[in-house]
Amino acid sequence: MTSQIGLGLHHLKTLHALRQTGSLVEAARMLHLTQSALSHQIKELESRIGMELFVRKTKPPRFTTAGLRLLTLADELLPQVRLAEQDLLRLAGGESGRLNMAIECHSCFQWLMPTIDRYREHWPEVEMDFASSFNFAPLPALSRGELDLVITSDPMNSPELEYIPLFQYEMLLAISRRHPLTEKEWIEPKDLEPEIMITYPVEHERLAVFRDFMDPANIEPEAIRTVELTLMMLQLVASQRGVCALPNWALAEYLDKSHIQTRKLGEKGIWCTLYAAIRTEHKGQPYMMDFIETAKETCFARLNGVRPV
Repeated sequence: MTSQIGLGLHHLKTLHALRQTGSLVEAARMLHLTQSALSHQIKELESRIGMELFVRKTKPPRFTTAGLRLLTLADELLPQVRLAEQDLLRLAGGESGRLNMAIECHSCFQWLMPTIDRYREHWPEVEMDFASSFNFAPLPALSRGELDLVITSDPMNSPELEYIPLFQYEMLLAISRRHPLTEKEWIEPKDLEPEIMITYPVEHERLAVFRDFMDPANIEPEAIRTVELTLMMLQLVASQRGVCALPNWALAEYLDKSHIQTRKLGEKGIWCTLYAAIRTEHKGQPYMMDFIETAKETCFARLNGVRPV
């Protein structure tokens, strides 16, 4: 880095976040800055180097040659900084621990497994195990100390628990491309009254399509069919045997194959937050917090349509 420009890690992190999120608003959220502070930081750097870093009023941002050069540097340097931080965490807090987790988000495994793979490279001594939460209530088990971490979008008030946001996502209704609802721009609760709703086998109050969309309108579907596997749910939808509501990122790969279409739930959509729940006593534990940070990084690198909290 040259002293004439005064390039810093915060500049590289800003450009990296802007590329990852595709907008100044979401980049500011990711970095816990106001949008004005982030814009000022970028303009200050552009003033120092005498060049623009990206083309304004394009979405996602189109980076200039100067911006692309700094992104190349960010791709080289930021992973090294992250590795150094993980080394320091292990030195400060020890390398061993227990991380037994449960997953309330039943379509989370596509990002969870890469997260675990990355995490084990740096914390090989941490004992890990996880279970699906179809058949038990994981948050009370977390409070009792039977679990160490729960991935959930349905927080339970408890003084023993701490909820750390991972990201926000939109729930979308998946329908067959031949379904009459494809004619609508967005879905109203009454549109689901004659439908077979395909869901995971969990209580309705834990599903956003019921809790935040149908129940407030006092609407029930004609029938409910439960399925454990996301792929099976979408195969049923594609063959016109029902509809289902899933996170936008979980539907992305199936939309590419044109077997299904999606619609917003309501004019403004239904947005949810996914949390990592831990016991308050574990907040600050290096091996625990690094798992959560690794999960965030993996999600924003792999998932489409998520945004920072």
